Amino acid sequence: MTVTFNHTIIAAKDREESACFFRDIFEAAEAPSWGVFTNVQLDEGVLLQFAEPPVDEIQMQHYAFLVDDDLFDRAYARIQDRGIDHAADHQWKRPGETNTEHGGRGVYFMAPAGCGLEMITRPYL
Repeated sequence: MTVTFNHTIIAAKDREESACFFRDIFEAAEAPSWGVFTNVQLDEGVLLQFAEPPVDEIQMQHYAFLVDDDLFDRAYARIQDRGIDHAADHQWKRPGETNTEHGGRGVYFMAPAGCGLEMITRPYL
């Protein structure tokens, strides 16, 4: 059997707002939700499950998403239209820019869940 990524739980301050943000930016599908999870379906059956943890502080996590050039253009336009802070690098030394490292384009931005997101058009390896 091969190994395939299936799902992850993302701690969110507001699970509904966070799921809506991901569906909007990445044009992701809504998925059936249950219990403490609000779910978003990505391609290849990957499920993002947003949950509100029973703690006040959420430690920042990083999630990178590989998208095609057309989706990058549309998603980046939404990031700009909504005034979402973004940068070309993970240290935020090039705010308001995208990068062209690794033979594609990339951008870093924050989600309402408190996690850092990266959108790239080419995988690193």
